[in-house]
Amino acid sequence: MSDLNFSCTQCGKCCHNLRLPLTCQEAVAWLQRGGNVELLCEAVPWVVEPAASDALAMHKRQRSFPAWSGELPIRVIVVLAATFKGACPHLGSDMRCGIYDSRPHVCRIYPAEVNPFLSLSPSHKQCPPEAWTSPTPFVRDNQVVDAQTQLHISLLRHGDQLDIAVKAWACEALDIQSASLSNEGYMAHCPSSEALLSVLQQTPSIADGRSSRSQWSMVTNQAATFDALCLAGAKSMYASASADGPSRYLGFRPDAPLQEQLA
Repeated sequence: MSDLNFSCTQCGKCCHNLRLPLTCQEAVAWLQRGGNVELLCEAVPWVVEPAASDALAMHKRQRSFPAWSGELPIRVIVVLAATFKGACPHLGSDMRCGIYDSRPHVCRIYPAEVNPFLSLSPSHKQCPPEAWTSPTPFVRDNQVVDAQTQLHISLLRHGDQLDIAVKAWACEALDIQSASLSNEGYMAHCPSSEALLSVLQQTPSIADGRSSRSQWSMVTNQAATFDALCLAGAKSMYASASADGPSRYLGFRPDAPLQEQLA
């Protein structure tokens, strides 16, 4: 999911961490191989239901679950992301993938985008020119035409929707209740691998909307956003992107501290 391709503007440690979005099933396999997985949480204010013709809003709705932040209704989007520094831990010394036959969907679709609202730009990818045309065209008129890639994009999008209930359950079980404002960054939660694996391997019976009354904090590193969330009745928190810990804020923009606005 190319939604995760960003450079942290504050934390040097974050800049060197690569994140690979996974389905719940893929996250279990990654953890069983000894890897690390984070939960990246963002939230969208959801005061009224948008029109069905609003494609972007429907995309966010389909991959989120309902919750509350103070008096503000929101929808929470959770991404399970394998995290590692440097090269993929499954890349062998011969530069071949060590889990090729069971590699995650996001690896199978590269360089395509799973987000339908992101355009595919060859100039922004690391594939050599011949990869786009040999043996058959990979993309035509900025649209992926490779059949296998189209299949895995569909499977990944479908899996993202099927995993919503499990992600809501995982957040509840792990006491995760903070998210960034969508498009400003992510709240990265890093429970122990053992705890996360145990939760993801459970198969609770979860009805849609079970978490609709759960209370979430909206986290930002922007003073103006913090004030706007407070005015909307949200449970707001300010967090510096340079802070570290098991739960940390990964911001898209430099910190705009609260005291700067008061000066």
